[in-house]
Amino acid sequence: MVKAYLRYEPAAAFGVIVSVESNITYDSSGKHLLAPALEKVGVWHVRQGVCTKTLAPSPASRGPSLAVTSIASSTSSLVASGYADGSVRIWDSEKGTCETTLNGHKGAVTALRYNKLGSLLASGSKDNDIILWDVVGETGLYRLRGHRDQVTDLVFLDSGKKLVSSSKDKFLRVWDLETQHCMQIVSGHHSEIWSIDIDPEERFLVSGSADVELRFYTIKRGLVDGQPVSTIKGAENVNNGDSTTQNKWEVLKHFGEIQRQSKDRVSTVAFNKSGNLLACQVAGKTVEIFRILDEAKAKHKAKRRLNRKKEKKSAKAEAEVMENGDTNHGTGEEGNALLVTAPDVFKLLHTVRASKKICSISFCPITPKNLLATLALSLNNNMLEFYSIESSGTTKTLGIELQGHRSDVRSVTLSSDNSLLMSTSHNAVKIWNPSTGSCLRTIDSGYGLCGLIIPDNKYARVETKGGYALVGTKDGTLEIIDIGSGTCLEVVEAHGGSVRSIAAIPNVNGFVTGSADHDVKFWEYELKQKSGQGTKCLTVSNVRTMKMNDDVLVVAVSPDAKYIAVALLDCTVKVFFADSLKFFLSLYGHKLPVLCMAISSDGDLIVTGSADKNLKIWGLDFGDCHKSIFAHADSVMAVQFVHNTHYIFSVGKDRLVKYWDADKFELLLTLEGHHADVWCLAISNRGDFIVTGSHDRSIRRWDRTEEPFFIEEEKEKRLEEMFESDLDNAFENRYVPKEEVPEEGAVALAGKKTQETVTATDLIIDALDVAEVELNRIAEHQEEKTRGKAAEFQPNAIMLGLSPSDYVLRALSNVNTNDLEQTLLALPFPDALKIMSYLKDWTSNPDKVELVCRIATVLLQTHHHQLVTTPAARPMLTVLKDILYARIKACKDTLGFNLAAMDHLKQLMASRSDALFRDAKSKLLEIRAQHSKRLDARLETREEKRKKKKQKKSRDGHSWT
Repeated sequence: MVKAYLRYEPAAAFGVIVSVESNITYDSSGKHLLAPALEKVGVWHVRQGVCTKTLAPSPASRGPSLAVTSIASSTSSLVASGYADGSVRIWDSEKGTCETTLNGHKGAVTALRYNKLGSLLASGSKDNDIILWDVVGETGLYRLRGHRDQVTDLVFLDSGKKLVSSSKDKFLRVWDLETQHCMQIVSGHHSEIWSIDIDPEERFLVSGSADVELRFYTIKRGLVDGQPVSTIKGAENVNNGDSTTQNKWEVLKHFGEIQRQSKDRVSTVAFNKSGNLLACQVAGKTVEIFRILDEAKAKHKAKRRLNRKKEKKSAKAEAEVMENGDTNHGTGEEGNALLVTAPDVFKLLHTVRASKKICSISFCPITPKNLLATLALSLNNNMLEFYSIESSGTTKTLGIELQGHRSDVRSVTLSSDNSLLMSTSHNAVKIWNPSTGSCLRTIDSGYGLCGLIIPDNKYARVETKGGYALVGTKDGTLEIIDIGSGTCLEVVEAHGGSVRSIAAIPNVNGFVTGSADHDVKFWEYELKQKSGQGTKCLTVSNVRTMKMNDDVLVVAVSPDAKYIAVALLDCTVKVFFADSLKFFLSLYGHKLPVLCMAISSDGDLIVTGSADKNLKIWGLDFGDCHKSIFAHADSVMAVQFVHNTHYIFSVGKDRLVKYWDADKFELLLTLEGHHADVWCLAISNRGDFIVTGSHDRSIRRWDRTEEPFFIEEEKEKRLEEMFESDLDNAFENRYVPKEEVPEEGAVALAGKKTQETVTATDLIIDALDVAEVELNRIAEHQEEKTRGKAAEFQPNAIMLGLSPSDYVLRALSNVNTNDLEQTLLALPFPDALKIMSYLKDWTSNPDKVELVCRIATVLLQTHHHQLVTTPAARPMLTVLKDILYARIKACKDTLGFNLAAMDHLKQLMASRSDALFRDAKSKLLEIRAQHSKRLDARLETREEKRKKKKQKKSRDGHSWT
């Protein structure tokens, strides 16, 4: 009889506030911050410091290590997130739902940017390509190819008509999106460009690289009388008219450089929403904030610089006259032209210094009163910080840190009733509710390597209020923690080396520890009253010590407390009698040290996991090795039996959790989810859930479901996944030479071949075959009917009561919008012809006009040469030529009518309402202009006062002489 097992599924992941692979960004309202949390995006309410919702892919669409690598928010509630597998998901952040998934890139998505309207999304990737996506139509428009290395950032220009991309290939490229070609390549950087941004008014573009300076460019918005127009009025003296013809199509014009304070490479450059601040974040602990001066101040600064230059020049000339007596020196008028440069416009205001290395920054789009801006920082120690920026300085206003560890989760332990979970890290112990994932307590501690929540049973003579816990540290100490009060009661100097393992002794009032100082120590719990305290507190006392020949890595006690197993650094496991400490067995066979082990509930089996990547299952009666299994692709870090069974869970540095049957020596399940080495494991008493902790700082809970599975089915599934995982490296594509992209760039299709597109192609071919058979049956029935022999026609039940034409249309309509092109590309020419024969019927459905046009366009582009030379296709093409144009025109007319009607309604509402529809931008510009005039007036009065003081001093000096 074939045995069925119950499946374990990922249920919750907690402990990650922000991961390092992606950027952070505010949503359009400025109330929420979107932070990457491995495969999820956390939506944090900034004022409350609480994660209100998480945007996570559904389990069906989730793959291994699907980390978020880029996030972008639009002007609406839509948010785009890019992933390590090249997919892009569009989310509604208010509803918390995934609107669509866009597949196109073959490498991790490294850059995402919406245009101002939020209708277009540009994505850049490690595959060196840029893809433009239609957010409304949920489809890829085209792929821009030209960069020789990873695309690092993207920016839209000129109302979304142009796109600027930066890359690790040290070049900026300007793309014209209307003609889909590269119109300018900007060189000049000496190292990889990591980030670019433009100010809201599109006057300047700034780029940051590993160079010591930030480079600035002015943006030419368009052509007036065939000549380019610069956005900077102060830059009119840059060009003297001699190079206008060759720079006619130049969009970016070099404006200057500013020296940075830090020597680290630039990670992010970003303007704030109002355009008066520029932040430059480096790959270190600092963010440099620059103030952007308005035109009048920039000119004033340039004037002062020019005056200083003149004074120096005249002083030098006078010195030469005195020395040589020569009066015929140059007038120096060539330097009199007022030229505004980057240092005149950008002035260093502050430097923000964070406590740890900064991963990403984001300006809040809403500026609070009395502040210049609010800046959010994500740090590489799983922390978010918020700073308010004022003219006088910067202040840290908030830090989100309690919901996660600052570094690796080194051990996890469940309480005896599974209601509490304790995790240890390099400087803190956290107590969690494992069912909700909420952090209940955070206690400062040493570097905790192992832990134990003291079992609350009749043998533990301790009246626990909330319970006690023990933590073994790297320093060799034992920390006694009161969970109820969240305090460390005592630190016991237990060992001379790091405490590697703690194991409770069942049915005995004590526990055992193993350490790198070669000692195995036995301890008992005691209640002692300290001086000055009314209540008794828990303490521990050492009752026995067993000396070993090498470092102790793990200790395990059998459930009947009869044996104690000790794993040593010499790759062996020694088993002793727990009462007399006499030697019983030596388990020898691992090639590298044993890092973990566990004894089954019935005491029959002991399983050991080693750095040699193997699991060995031993009999505890004679010490014979039942089976050695190559279990993980890297060191096995933890192993544990499910209570009262011979099922084993193991975790390793290969990021996987594996479920085994120790009697049949079979792999049952492989659970993927962690993004880094998995360090530790804990299983509930009933085996209904397991908890794992990882180097990625996450703690994950995996729940047992009621869904049964069979070993053979799982084996087949794994083989299918291996076969399907690498479609691009299929045999027919393996030796095809790579296409060389020309320097000026090229355009290609946006989508990519996936398992979904292959499946969709198969379904369409099946639908065409079924429809063809049905059409033949209908034709035969008609013939028989004319002869008078026909019985009643019975339609095919598979077609769900649809006509052959509608059945094929249904199959095409079910294809994801983004996958349609790739699905049709895979169709053979005879099947493409069959589809084209149905197009005429489908055009009569007004809802499907857009879909029919897309199908017709893709098939015509793909099979153009064959269609032209196929006589049977000509009548179809002639009919489609007349029908499609008419249908599209009718569709456009309907849309135009609806838009005009909505515009009319908007005007009616504006005329009836007191609150008129106003252009907020023009109002804002007006306020800014007034503000700058007031500042200029103040500066002028100050200058006048200074001049008067100088004149007065000079008069006083003359009168004194």
